[in-house]
Amino acid sequence: MRILALDVGEKNIGLAISDELGWTAQGLPTLRYQENTEALLEITNVVKENNVSEIVVGMPINMDGSLGKKAKEVVSFLESLQKEVSVPIKLWDERMSSVQAEKLMLKADLSRKKRKKKVDQLAAQIILQTYLDSRGNTSQKDDV
Repeated sequence: MRILALDVGEKNIGLAISDELGWTAQGLPTLRYQENTEALLEITNVVKENNVSEIVVGMPINMDGSLGKKAKEVVSFLESLQKEVSVPIKLWDERMSSVQAEKLMLKADLSRKKRKKKVDQLAAQIILQTYLDSRGNTSQKDDV
């Protein structure tokens, strides 16, 4: 059974999936979409095709711990997703995951164009890997 991670943005969703043992996160192609229904269908297909048992979604919490506009949009998207899939969905604090992704890509000396294409995917990998690494720690987990 695999775990799928999502980094939900306005027009892109970064995707990452765990290996079957739940130890490592591998990136999947970034989902680019115009409408939520389109994104929901694609994610549902990934869940079915990969025997996903759980979905982890990065929650964009403000640095002070409050939920801003983007976090509310993610919650709305997740409510729609929960109607489409039968697996549990967990929220995961994603503060700084995109910043970490950018720093890693800068360190790897990727061009701006390549960074732009990969940032969402790498952010999803970071979200998933931190979740996998802390599975015994329930302090950041929340069910939707």
